[in-house]
Amino acid sequence: MPRTAASTLVSPVPRAAERDRRRTSASVVLRSVLEHGPVARSTIARLTGLSPASVTEHCARLAGLGLIREEASPRRSNGVGRPHVPLDLDGERFVVGGVHVAVPYTTVALLDLRGRVVAERRLAHERTDPGRVLARAAEGLAALLARDPGRRPLGVGVAVGGWVDREAGTVVEHELLGWREVPVREPLGALTGLPVHVDGHARALVNGERLFGRARGSRSVLHLFVGNVVDAAFATNDEVHHGPRSQAGTIAHLPVPGGTGPCDCGRTGCLQVELSERTLCRRARAAGVIDGVNPMHVVAAAAAGDAVARRLLVERARMTGRAAGLLLDVLNPETIVVTEVGVIHFEDCLHALREAAGNRRTAAVLPTSFPDSVLAVAGGSVALDVLYRDPLCASPEAI
Repeated sequence: MPRTAASTLVSPVPRAAERDRRRTSASVVLRSVLEHGPVARSTIARLTGLSPASVTEHCARLAGLGLIREEASPRRSNGVGRPHVPLDLDGERFVVGGVHVAVPYTTVALLDLRGRVVAERRLAHERTDPGRVLARAAEGLAALLARDPGRRPLGVGVAVGGWVDREAGTVVEHELLGWREVPVREPLGALTGLPVHVDGHARALVNGERLFGRARGSRSVLHLFVGNVVDAAFATNDEVHHGPRSQAGTIAHLPVPGGTGPCDCGRTGCLQVELSERTLCRRARAAGVIDGVNPMHVVAAAAAGDAVARRLLVERARMTGRAAGLLLDVLNPETIVVTEVGVIHFEDCLHALREAAGNRRTAAVLPTSFPDSVLAVAGGSVALDVLYRDPLCASPEAI
């Protein structure tokens, strides 16, 4: 029977559906190895509900790409029967590059497939024009890769505060850097010769938490990032909410209960004005705690016993908790993760945060899982999220 025009038109649909099915199944298998490895194929089948044949097929593909490998020593279940050959991520062959652009400096890093930072470097901004910042980031990544030639890069993730359009790979607006409609993906891709993925740093850290952190397995996660930029991200059922043009999470001008600081928008008590690290340092200078603009100097003073520094950090954590309480009322997540310097370093700051957020709530309120490398993990998680969602995109040609 001759093919009709209609059959020709509809034939790509099943093929596309089959590609999506394979991509989803491969993602499920790789995530299972991440969470449980070293793990036997039979255990993967049991945990994922995929057939043994499908698991074997996808494991062979992932091993062919170099993402997983068989462990050297087979294991016997209960000491009897045919030995199982467990699978684990290949932690030695590949890395991803991570770039986080902050206000005073850029962090460049290399991360393995488990999200562990294997190399990191901070590059203070000589000037913040985008071309120079991206060029120095590319140079920094190249230097890190040159130190470890045995590992091959799969791609680069870039995390930036403010409004970031993930689909376009563009920083739409970052007030403190003075960036507006700045393309990042194409210029950095041209400089590095690698695939580049771009997202906001709060969304990047939600992905890092659900892949590698204490929020793994949580059905809904809110991340609140409090630095020079203050923003948030929300994920439910393994999907991060982006909204039109990825504008979700822009919370800089939400009002903080009890806030009094004047904002450039004309109001008082806006979230970013009250909680930013610039505000913390300004208050610390006024109190004679520090004479510079580095928030870690406030942390160091508090750790050395300065009661005023400690009070400033606890009060900031308490205000952060009030902001978290507002977001908890709206979104009601299972887990909220907060990245904020006082909460990271001091238990009394974490206690103040939880108390202000509302201890009656059922949400688990946690500090970041990456206290020593949060910015590096933010950048790398952008690329690793893409990998774990579509591991078959890591073709031999791409790597």
